[in-house]
Amino acid sequence: MQPGNKIFDDLSKLMTNAMGVAQGAKTEAETAMKSLMDRWLADRDFVTREEFDAVRAMAQKAREENEALKARIEALEAKTSN
Repeated sequence: MQPGNKIFDDLSKLMTNAMGVAQGAKTEAETAMKSLMDRWLADRDFVTREEFDAVRAMAQKAREENEALKARIEALEAKTSN
């Protein structure tokens, strides 16, 4: 084996290891940032999408029931005024 090849092999191993360390640091930073954001959002008492959708569905149902009751009241009023 030539001395030049050994240097390139060592340099290649060093770069591969450096990329692995950088990838690990990136993953760790992403995890830390996600944890920080989760805590920040939890402290703000924001609702989840699921909670929002459930309340919206309840409000829609209440609106529909109110419209039906309003129509019944109007029909009864019309009946009694005749």
